[in-house]
Amino acid sequence: PKAEPFKQWLAQIGKERLDEVADPEIAIERAIYTYRQKGYSEEWITQRIRSIEIRKDLTAEWNRVGVKEGIEYAILTNDISKAWSGMTTQEYKEYKNLKKEGLRDNMTNLELVLNMLAEVTTTEISQVENPNGFEESRDVAKRGGNIAGNARQELEEVTGKSVISKKNSKKRSIFRSYSVRQNQNG
Repeated sequence: PKAEPFKQWLAQIGKERLDEVADPEIAIERAIYTYRQKGYSEEWITQRIRSIEIRKDLTAEWNRVGVKEGIEYAILTNDISKAWSGMTTQEYKEYKNLKKEGLRDNMTNLELVLNMLAEVTTTEISQVENPNGFEESRDVAKRGGNIAGNARQELEEVTGKSVISKKNSKKRSIFRSYSVRQNQNG
C-alpha cells in the first residue's frame, strides 16, 4: 500500500512522456513552463528555445560532414566557445561558478545571442565549404566562433563593458529584469 502513490506517480510520468512522443510540442511547452517557474523572463525563454534549434542544426551539420558525437562534438563546441568568448566551455562554467548546471541555461540574453551567432555562422560556413570530417570542421568552428567574437569585442568597445557575465540562474536579477519591467509598464 505504501508503494501505491509512487506507482501512480510513475504511471503519470510515463503517460506524460508518451504524450510528448506523440506530440513534441507538449515537451516544448513543459520546458517553457519550467523556465517560467525558475523565474526566467519571456525574452530569455524565447532566446533559449531558439538556441536549442540552432544547436540542433549545427549538430545535424556536423553529423552530415562526418563528425562523431561525443568527444568530437565537445572539442568543436570548445573551439567555438573559445573563439567567441575567450573561454572553453569548462572555463566558462567555472567563471559562472556552475557545477552541474547547464551553461546555456545560465547565460544572459546577450551571451545566448552571441553563442547562437557563433553556432549559426559555423553551420553556414560548413554548409558552404563542406568540410571533410573532424579536423576540417575544427577550422570551420574556430572561424564561425571568431565572427561572434569580433561582434562581442566591437560591442564591448562601444559600451565600455564586458559582455561575458558572472551572473547565472542563481543570481536571478539578470533573468527577471525584463519580466519586472514588463509588469511595471503594464
